[in-house]
Amino acid sequence: MDGMDEKTVEFAVEKVISKRGRGPQFLLSFACIVVIVAGLKAAESLVVPLLIAVFITLLCIPPARRLQKLGLSPVLSTTLVMIGVVVLLVVLSGVLAGSISDMTDNLDLYKARLDALKTEGLILLGKMNIDVEKLRAGDILDTESIMGFVSGAASELLGVLSHMLIIVFLLIFMLLEASDLPAKLRRAHGNPDADLSEYAVVTGQLYEYLHLKTMISLITGVAAGGLCALAGVEFPVLWGLVAFLFNFVPNVGSILAAIPPVLLALLMGGVGNATVVAIGYAVINVVIGNFIEPKVFGRHLGLSAAVVVFSLFFWNWVLGPVGMLLSLPLTMVVKILLEHSGDYRFAAVLLGPAHEPEDEQAAT
Repeated sequence: MDGMDEKTVEFAVEKVISKRGRGPQFLLSFACIVVIVAGLKAAESLVVPLLIAVFITLLCIPPARRLQKLGLSPVLSTTLVMIGVVVLLVVLSGVLAGSISDMTDNLDLYKARLDALKTEGLILLGKMNIDVEKLRAGDILDTESIMGFVSGAASELLGVLSHMLIIVFLLIFMLLEASDLPAKLRRAHGNPDADLSEYAVVTGQLYEYLHLKTMISLITGVAAGGLCALAGVEFPVLWGLVAFLFNFVPNVGSILAAIPPVLLALLMGGVGNATVVAIGYAVINVVIGNFIEPKVFGRHLGLSAAVVVFSLFFWNWVLGPVGMLLSLPLTMVVKILLEHSGDYRFAAVLLGPAHEPEDEQAAT
């Protein structure tokens, strides 16, 4: 009986200690998260190109493996994919930089057109018996401020392009190292026959999301660029690239991507041209956002609407404008990692929607 009592007491003490240890464990985890976020924010200039290179590498690994299945060696397949991606990035960067440079050179022309539209608008309001003098005094349409904002945004984009050389170098070395990663992980486990299925599941889920989102964004960019070309809007390739990138931004990305080409169509083509472009963007966003994306992602990865909005502001605060573009992929990385962690799997459930599509189908 005494032995049984001692074991019972020891079990009870261990249980109490484990319960009391949850509080400090939670505080320690929270402190680690704060330190990590502070480090990411402090090292933004280094972290941003690194993250972009990582995501591009994840998209490049499956094509390289397909080439290997066709009989090419791992080195040759990786080299071919690497050359193709690097050439594509360089060409797109050149087109983007050239379009931005041409647009900034025409800022004086755009300012003159905006001043003319402003004058015409005030005359029209005056004919409608609206006191335009108050509007002039309030200067509700300060063309200098608008042009300054456009110039600043263009400089910001050119600053992002300056990271392209770093991204290309990181991408080259990551792709070269990708084929050796499984062997390194097995050595890290200390077992040449270690099971890497969990790593494969995590990377597979992440690639699936990135692949699907990239394909949908590509469709959006091609449609937007084609619309601008047909409507005669200047720099259609630029607006296609902007639509492609901003489709990664949740909720407001498609709206933000439509504003510059609509305004440019208004300045250079008049109200009718701007209306056509605006309607075209609305149709593209409605079709892709309400029909294509729900079908594609309906049975795959999901986030709650509140988490999507919060992640947009959070990653923008941590990593700047590029963080806004990467907010969904980064949040999906966190969610996938939490799903495969024993102690924090509940957090992945909290990040997801209230009802998973599989659960709803099972219920019906």
